[in-house]
Amino acid sequence: MHERDAANRTDRPKLIALTFDDGPYPVFTPLLLEELHALRVPATFFLIGRDAQEWPELSRRIAADGNEIADHTLTHPDLDRESDAQVRAEILEGRDALWGLVRDPAIRTMMRPPHGRYNEATVRVAQQLGYSVILWNDDAGDWRTLEPDAIAQHLDAHASAPDIVLLHSGQLATIQAMPSVVAHFLRAGYRFVTVGQLLGAASVDQINHPSRRRV
Repeated sequence: MHERDAANRTDRPKLIALTFDDGPYPVFTPLLLEELHALRVPATFFLIGRDAQEWPELSRRIAADGNEIADHTLTHPDLDRESDAQVRAEILEGRDALWGLVRDPAIRTMMRPPHGRYNEATVRVAQQLGYSVILWNDDAGDWRTLEPDAIAQHLDAHASAPDIVLLHSGQLATIQAMPSVVAHFLRAGYRFVTVGQLLGAASVDQINHPSRRRV
C-alpha cells in the first residue's frame, strides 16, 4: 500500500449513521426507540409523510428522543417512474406533512428516494428544491426475512469509515440486532451520529468513497 493510501485510510473518520426508512409503525417504532434510547445511540429516520400524519405522536417522539427526521416522500412511490412534477410534489408534500409535526431542519434539506429507486431527473429535481439525496454505504438487507445475527454479521463484515447504514424501523429482527451491532462498532472505535452530523464531519469524497474497516 502506498503511503498516501495508508494515510487516507487512517484519516477516514470512524463515524456510523444508522438510518431507518419508512413508517412510523405503531408497534415496532416504539420498540426501536426504546432500544436506541437504552443504547444511547442517535439515528436518522426517513419517514413517509402520510404515515407520519397517521401516527403524529410517534413522529414527535422520534424527534424528542434526540433522533433526526428527514423526507421519504409523501406516499413512497418509485420516483424513477414518476414525472418531474410528480417527484416535486412527492418531496414537497412529504416535507409539509412532516414539518407540520416536527420542526427538524433535516426535513427540508435531506431526502431518500423510496426503495433507492431514482434517476438523473430525480436527483435534479431534489437538488433544485434544496435537497441532498441521501443513499447509503451498506444495505443490511433487513427488508428481507433475516435473523438478528445475520443482520449484525452483515454490518460487521461490510463496515466502512464513514458508514451510512440502511435499515428499516418495521422489522423486529432489526431491533433485536441493535445491541450486538452497537457493541461491535463501539469496540472498533466508531462514534454513532445522525446523517446531518456525519455530513458536517466528513467530506463528500469520504462519504462517497469510504474505506473498508474490520469490525
